[in-house]
Amino acid sequence: MATTFRDRPQAGQILASLLQEYGGDPDALVLALPRGGVPVAYEVSQRLGVPLDIFVVRKLGVPGHEELAMGAIASGGVRVLNDDVIHHLAISPEVIDAVSENESREIERRDLEYCGDRPRPDLRGRVVILIDDGLATGSTMKAAVTAVRKQGPKSVVVAVPVASASTCEEFQDIADRIVCASIPEAFTAVSNWYEDFLQTSDEEVRSLLFRAPRAKQSE
Repeated sequence: MATTFRDRPQAGQILASLLQEYGGDPDALVLALPRGGVPVAYEVSQRLGVPLDIFVVRKLGVPGHEELAMGAIASGGVRVLNDDVIHHLAISPEVIDAVSENESREIERRDLEYCGDRPRPDLRGRVVILIDDGLATGSTMKAAVTAVRKQGPKSVVVAVPVASASTCEEFQDIADRIVCASIPEAFTAVSNWYEDFLQTSDEEVRSLLFRAPRAKQSE
């Protein structure tokens, strides 16, 4: 069933209703993909009573056609590539490395912008709920799952308000659980399923993270 959301906070409230089994779980941790995933994840965190933090992931856009993803890179240098796009457009390793380097700098900037020098949360043995405002190709979320797996969580749950049927199905083999609140038959872009899809600002991200309960930090 397809749902149009008023805005990201309302989408988060609806998503939280599908994640009630994690409410109050001491092992649960919500990780938002900034920036758009943060307002969604904040509502989930508040309603479940579990901590919130962020996990920075950046799309690797094809030069000249940046909206087209050739992969993604996550905190910790984990990179996931879309081989079909790379082979079809004959993108060289040098171009991929150059784009990855630029996006790595942006990841470092956002980590500093949102978290300062605060240590990152300890994911070992945690039930990590990764949240974004929607999934199109899913490349950024795939990078996030891959990077989180390396830190030894008990399980990884991917939860989004809206996604294409094919992407939701694909994540059944990538995450331990995938929760898609709305799966439109004719999926186009994530933005089409929100009445208000204004860009989330850095200031809003910082404000929501400051107000949310925080996770135990890594030593």
